[in-house]
Amino acid sequence: MKISEAKTRLTIHDLWRHFGFEGEPSKSCRCPFHEDKGPSCSVTEDGALFNCFAGCAGGDAVDFYQLATGLPHADACRAFIKLAGGSPMPTAPRPPRRKPAEEEAAKAEQRKTWPPFEPLHDHPQWLEALARLRHVSVDGVKLMGARGLLHFTGWKDSPSWVVTDGERVNAQVRRMDGQPWPGIKAKAQTLPGARAAWPVGARESLAMPFVLLTEGVDTIAAHHFIAAHARAEDTAAVAMLGASNLIPTDALPLFAGKRVRIMAHADEAGRVAAAKWKAQLDTVGAHVDAADFAGLLMADGTPAKDLNDLTRIDPKQAHELEDLIPR
Repeated sequence: MKISEAKTRLTIHDLWRHFGFEGEPSKSCRCPFHEDKGPSCSVTEDGALFNCFAGCAGGDAVDFYQLATGLPHADACRAFIKLAGGSPMPTAPRPPRRKPAEEEAAKAEQRKTWPPFEPLHDHPQWLEALARLRHVSVDGVKLMGARGLLHFTGWKDSPSWVVTDGERVNAQVRRMDGQPWPGIKAKAQTLPGARAAWPVGARESLAMPFVLLTEGVDTIAAHHFIAAHARAEDTAAVAMLGASNLIPTDALPLFAGKRVRIMAHADEAGRVAAAKWKAQLDTVGAHVDAADFAGLLMADGTPAKDLNDLTRIDPKQAHELEDLIPR
């Protein structure tokens, strides 16, 4: 049996019952993989896909099975096929919820399944391809790589680029061809065991007084502008990899006293994210404002909706970016 056929036989709803997880899988439910104080998990009606917005992971039924068992991906696929081809699944007793220390230990085991992260200079052709894909300068990509926040890797048999921090607390992968990941229908995937809310680059920014706090992987565009404005000596870029995330309490002191400019997307989710991040940063004495992209156009005349769009700004408005980085 092929994995594609197995996934038609075995859904996340089936696996939820098989593992004896508490509650029912639904559009809004408690995640079975961490101590969930509020419903942070979502399962599609057909049971094909799930996502934990608190950062456990997301994906299809195979990804769910891998997360539940802790098996490496290849072993999880084989076990999933065997389970799908077997007799009706018995209901397993519900496992006890993990304590925080147990949960962290489980995440550490998951992180052992991460592929090797390779430096940019090992793949010069990919470096230039990534710059073209993201419409940024090669210098910007190199700067982010030099800071240890950008690497190349292979994930699910696809050449990929990964945004991560030096301590490998958080990591998010995207395909080099710019296509969505099979199964989750999203271009970005948080690696199993990653702490998805951790701001990538926060600890690395300690020596710098200025911070561009970006939503998602617009941190590459932030490095593009830092390089273009010759501000690499005093300005860091830090990424919140998801507008729904809050800055963790233990990360907030890393921003204390800094001049922070938030670069969220120009939509409702971005505006809400910018407001809540500012409120958090205010509590540690950071000096915070948010960029406003209203009225800015790309070269083709369409409104700029995020920082990455500004790398293709209408030349007539280029002067608007002179003060993009605070002083």
